[in-house]
Amino acid sequence: MTLTPSLRSRLLATAAAVLIGTAALSPALADPQPGHVLQAVVNPEPAFLVSAHNPVGGALQVSSKIFEGLLTYDLDMNLQPALAERWEVAEDGLSVTFHLRPGVTWHDGEPFTSADVAFTAMEIWKTMHPRNRVNMAHVTAVDTPDELTAIFRLDQPVPFLLSILNGGESQVVPQHIYDGEDIARNLVELSPVGTGPFQLQEWRRGEAVILERYDGYWQEGRPYLDGIVFRIIPDEAARATAFETGELEFGSFSPVSPCTAQRLGELDHIDIETRGYDFFGTIFMLELNLRDEVLAHREVRQALAHAIDRDFILDAIWCGFGTPTTGPIPPQLTEFYTADVPTYPFDPAAAEALLDAAGFPRGENGVRFTMTHDPLPFGPNFVRTAEVVKQNLADIGIEVEIRTQDTPTYLRRIYTDYDFDMSSTTLSALPDPTLGVQRLYWSENIVQGVPFSNGTGYSNPEMDAILVATQTENNPERRAELFRQMQVIAQTDLPILDLFVMQQTTVYDTRLRNHTTQADGYPTLAEAYWEEN
Repeated sequence: MTLTPSLRSRLLATAAAVLIGTAALSPALADPQPGHVLQAVVNPEPAFLVSAHNPVGGALQVSSKIFEGLLTYDLDMNLQPALAERWEVAEDGLSVTFHLRPGVTWHDGEPFTSADVAFTAMEIWKTMHPRNRVNMAHVTAVDTPDELTAIFRLDQPVPFLLSILNGGESQVVPQHIYDGEDIARNLVELSPVGTGPFQLQEWRRGEAVILERYDGYWQEGRPYLDGIVFRIIPDEAARATAFETGELEFGSFSPVSPCTAQRLGELDHIDIETRGYDFFGTIFMLELNLRDEVLAHREVRQALAHAIDRDFILDAIWCGFGTPTTGPIPPQLTEFYTADVPTYPFDPAAAEALLDAAGFPRGENGVRFTMTHDPLPFGPNFVRTAEVVKQNLADIGIEVEIRTQDTPTYLRRIYTDYDFDMSSTTLSALPDPTLGVQRLYWSENIVQGVPFSNGTGYSNPEMDAILVATQTENNPERRAELFRQMQVIAQTDLPILDLFVMQQTTVYDTRLRNHTTQADGYPTLAEAYWEEN
């Protein structure tokens, strides 16, 4: 599979505008060379190639090269300019003014303007986007006093608004392409037309999505690559083999399992990158059903925390691709994280003492009580983790039954029927705890039938008051203090046992340089280039 030969002879310095703020986006490059069609992998195959209304993983791996957001994140999780070159937040928090980058064009040559931002925000993000429908509920209008100014008007402060305007979470699309009687259908059925460094050349269903370099890209001289072929390889073993043989050169968001990535990283021509995913802060955790008369006892939940050997799980099952955490907010969110919380080191003796004190002694058969454990059906590592937890709890007299099922059954059992004791799953904290963490600890989010809501049934008026206050608190210091209080309560009550922050992996050929420049997991690859050894 190759792109048109003419691509290789195109001039590289044909960007539409001179950048303002480019240095913040572009780390120093050694000697970037133009050329090369990158062989990448996407899994699963995208259902569509525009993610402004539905930012799902497979689609985002491709669409993030075609579309952009107003802002982006550097690798230190600092917001940087993208389609907006600068912005101001009003002192009262009731408006945010974005000054858009001049000279940006859509792939069809039409100019990018504030009308596109207003259309995307009001007609797509606020109405169709699964998270932004809530996140932007207090955005009442987007004013466009001129073509390069977009002013978001709010009816109350939304302190996390800026954190969700990156290209992975909130893509901007052209009004002149996707507006009409049925916007949702247009987003899915019409060809993707973005401002990004690559544009669609061909989509061979079931085989590959082929992108070519957009010569009119606003970053001068970028992209360096001539194109990207996203191959569709559903089988993990086949993906691993393709990396080994050099057939594949790039795969993001853990294209293979952690232990397979560890093995591939030992090859001379392959390397593994774990940076670039801090936007998600994904935590591996165990949710406990507090409706159960045994798990309703806080001391029992604390005993479970002492009984589980999280270090062994991380090293033996996840091959070390993770970092310890002390609670629901990952250490990467330095503005909000605190380690000054109750902790529960691996200590089976302490666990047994807590269970005895709570009134659950061992019976004649050595068993205190029985539990069920439903691992998230997202691969064998979840089941293997459940097996370790089963053994850990057996050591303190708790008998565990592991139940495996398909995803629809799992979701119904956990979030509709509440027919579980323990569930192993994941949480993406996202760059602000209100976005990712709040939903699991707020009693207002106990919504039967809604996946990944507050399935534990946890309700604490003190926690609720803190979470409500953080939604509108406009003072950063006060808001950070509220989240520190939240973590102390969470780690005292323990409706959820947070084991470790998972590390996603990027598998790549060592000749590919500068591929990881953003923290939101979906790099544009505008800066990437190929360097022959």
